[in-house]
Amino acid sequence: MSAGRILGVDYGEKRVGLALSDSLGLTAQPLAQMERSDDARLAEAIGGLLAAHEVERIVVGVPRGLSGKDSPGTRRVRRFIGRLRGGVPVPVEGWDERLSTAHADQALAEMEVKPSRRAGRRDMIAAQLILQSYLDRRRAASSS
Repeated sequence: MSAGRILGVDYGEKRVGLALSDSLGLTAQPLAQMERSDDARLAEAIGGLLAAHEVERIVVGVPRGLSGKDSPGTRRVRRFIGRLRGGVPVPVEGWDERLSTAHADQALAEMEVKPSRRAGRRDMIAAQLILQSYLDRRRAASSS
């Protein structure tokens, strides 16, 4: 594994959660949550984080239905991935995010975070779960 970090993105209509891997690519930690106004500004803001956090790759959660088929949000996220690829100097890839928000809600409930405070953390935790899933699969593939 290289020393660069991987940025995880949970893209939502209103908010976007961000998570960052450690330099070894073993663990993901919540980084930030951004309000989403439009994709151009969002891509620019994400691009601005790359150097400061030594990001070598971006992983964006792609919503899929439970059956594995595209969901209504899939096309919107794929357009954003295309915009991001055109605006940043690092590889950008999509990653299946099925149930990440539901799992984030469950984790926040288990941590006894008050419901009124969950919305402010949900997207970062979802980004962390997406990124951790990616890191785990990447590590498993490299050890086989």
